[in-house]
Amino acid sequence: MGTPQFAVASLDALIAAGCDIVAVVTAPDKPAGRGQKISESAVKQYAVEHGIKVLQPVKLKDPEFLEQLQAIKADLQVVVAFRMLPEVVWNMPPKGTINLHASLLPQYRGAAPINWVLINGEKESGVTTFFLKHEIDTGDVLFTEKVTLTGHETAGELHDRLMHKGAGLLVKTVKAIESGRYHEHPQEQLASGTQLQHAPKLTKELAVIDWTQPVQKIYNLIRGLSPTPAASTTLNGKNFKIYSAEYQDKEPGIQPGGFLTDNKTYLKFAAADGFICPLDVQLEGKKRMGIDEFLRGVKL
Repeated sequence: MGTPQFAVASLDALIAAGCDIVAVVTAPDKPAGRGQKISESAVKQYAVEHGIKVLQPVKLKDPEFLEQLQAIKADLQVVVAFRMLPEVVWNMPPKGTINLHASLLPQYRGAAPINWVLINGEKESGVTTFFLKHEIDTGDVLFTEKVTLTGHETAGELHDRLMHKGAGLLVKTVKAIESGRYHEHPQEQLASGTQLQHAPKLTKELAVIDWTQPVQKIYNLIRGLSPTPAASTTLNGKNFKIYSAEYQDKEPGIQPGGFLTDNKTYLKFAAADGFICPLDVQLEGKKRMGIDEFLRGVKL
């Protein structure tokens, strides 16, 4: 059960490991882009190419869908980047339903763990497999694998690292369940004595840069929201997205939000204690480009 590209790596790894995938459950096709062409999920495209049965329920409690799911007689259900399942679905297979989550649970439960780990400037992240139960992302942990963060990667780069790391961990988890050699670790025990960070859905308000913040905090926001939805500010009265940047010490006397530029090679915005120097940008109505190309086409 999955929808985006992140889930395709896991599906591919399970097939390569010899697991019998009896069906795929994914999101219904929907119009996308300017032409509103009907778009299929990445998981559906992969499943069709590999001759795997595809189910695309609009509602997960639909009696017809539940009947189809029951008829498949899966031993185990595997969820990667899908939606919240009702109990009637996750409780169906004899061996239960497992989920792959892109954080080190119980830290960063929620919809956007990859983004929030970077926004908060964490030093490590990872992937976790766990059994589903009622509350979202709270089931007993099976396995985890850590990755060390550099402090400079973007959400897009971390997404790709965790996508491949997670696929390997999922295969390990499925094989362990198949052989009966695994231990369940309640998240309450793992959380004992630690302050839990959360990973709620990203909002439009979050993406707007507050230049009165310290430069490190803004830098983390930019990389945590890159490539999508991208951190932004206002420039020449238009929305200005920043996909990547550097930071440096600030010259005195420039108010937060003010900027310096030579109109050729650099643009730097003043934050509370330093400069953010955008490298990869997009002005509203224009394509995404490097800062040199951007400055050649606009006068600030």
